Amino acid sequence: MRYDELILYRNLEHGEILEQMSEIMENVRLEFKEDGIRKELRTKLYCCMNGLVELAGKYGFQGNLWHNYLALLLVNNENAFSTASEIIGSIEGSINEVARHDFAIFKEYFDYPLMDLADSLGVDTLSVFLNYHVENENSKMYNQRIRERICELGVKLAEAQDDNDFLHIMTSFYQDFGVGKLGLHKAFRVIHHSEGAEIVPITKIAHVHLDDLVGYELAKKKLIDNTEAFVEGRRANNCLLFGDAGTGKSSSIKAILNQYYDKGLRMIEIYKHQFQDLNDVIAQVKDRNYKFIIYMDDLSFEEFEIEYKYLKAVIEGGLERKPDNILIYATSNRRHLVREEFADKQGRRDDLHASDTVQEKLSLVARFGVQIFFCGPSQKEYMGIVSELAKRNKILMSEDELHLKANQWALNHGGPSGRTAQQFIDYLLGTEN
Repeated sequence: MRYDELILYRNLEHGEILEQMSEIMENVRLEFKEDGIRKELRTKLYCCMNGLVELAGKYGFQGNLWHNYLALLLVNNENAFSTASEIIGSIEGSINEVARHDFAIFKEYFDYPLMDLADSLGVDTLSVFLNYHVENENSKMYNQRIRERICELGVKLAEAQDDNDFLHIMTSFYQDFGVGKLGLHKAFRVIHHSEGAEIVPITKIAHVHLDDLVGYELAKKKLIDNTEAFVEGRRANNCLLFGDAGTGKSSSIKAILNQYYDKGLRMIEIYKHQFQDLNDVIAQVKDRNYKFIIYMDDLSFEEFEIEYKYLKAVIEGGLERKPDNILIYATSNRRHLVREEFADKQGRRDDLHASDTVQEKLSLVARFGVQIFFCGPSQKEYMGIVSELAKRNKILMSEDELHLKANQWALNHGGPSGRTAQQFIDYLLGTEN
C-alpha cells in the first residue's frame, strides 16, 4: 500500500491506525517463512481493531468501521485542498491533480478486501467490524449530526467508481460541511496553553431556536438583520445585547448560531480573563472561509478591572484591521459595560478632567455598532409568555390557575422574566404524574 506516497493528507489525526494497517497489508502478501512474522502481524491487526472500536465508541460509528475511519481521516485533515474547497467548492488549478493522486491511494484502502487479510492471518472477528451495530444510539458520546455525516460519506466513498468520482464527492462534502473541527462543529471554547491558545469544539450545545423565544420580536429582528448581513458578506456591526437578567439575551445568540450554522456561521466563546488570547484566536480563524462570532457572555467590568482597555484595542483601535469574517457579540446586564459612579460625572474625584474619565468608560460600548435592549416583561407580558409556553408543552390547566401559580412562582424566584416563566413551566412538567 502507498501510505508513504500521500502528499496532501499527511500528519493525519488518528493516522497511526492507517500506518499500521498499511504495513499489515504490505506484509501479508509475502509468504510467511517464520511463525513469528505471522504472529506479529496478527498482533498489529488486533491493535488496529482496538483503535477502530475505540473510535466507534467516541464518535458513535456503526456499519463498516474501516470505511468510517477512512472518512474521518479525510474530513478532519486541514490541508491546501480541503481548506480551499470549504464553502467555495470546486477550485481550479494544479491542486486538483495533487488531490486526485491522494484520493487514488485512499480508494485503494476503501477497495481493499479486508476479509482476505483476516483469513490469511486467521482472525475471525474482523467481520464484526465491517458490520458494526450499536443497540442504544442515544448513548453516543459524540454529536449525532456529525456522526451521520461521516458515516454517510464513508458509504459514498466506498461506492466511488474512480479517483475522479472520489474527488467530486470530497469536494462536495467540503463545500457543504467544511473541513476539520471548524467545519464540523458549531461552537468552540478557548483553552490557554503555554504555547498559545487552543480552539476546542463544544460538542453539546443547546438546540434553542428563535421561534422558541416568546416575545422580543423587535429585538430579535435587529439581531437577525445584523447577522444575516454578516453571513451574506455585507457590512455588519459588533453587537451588544443588554438589559434585565433572564430576558433571553444569551438564548437569542445561541439561537442565531443554530439558525445560520448551515450558512457558514461559527461561534467562539471567550471570557474576559482570556482576552490575552484574543489576537491568537483571531489569527487562527481570519483566513478561513467561515464567519466567526466571538461571543462574550455576561460582559461587564469593575473599575479596577482593566481588561476592557485591551478589548477596545482588539475590537477597533489597533494598527491591524479586524478581519471581515469576525464579529464580536456580547451580552451584559449593564449598558455601558464599565461600572460608573456619580463621582465620575460630578468631578468629585482626583481627576482634573472628569469628562475624560467618563469618555474613557463609554469608549468600549461605543465600539458596538448595534446595541439591543432586552427589557424585563410587564406582568401582562409575563403571563403571556407563561400561557404560550404552557400551550407549547401541552400543560392542561385552567388559565386562572396557571396564572395564579405563575405569579406565586415569580414572587419567590426573583420576579417576572422569560427565564422565570421557563423555570415555572419546567417545574410543572417535572411534577406531573
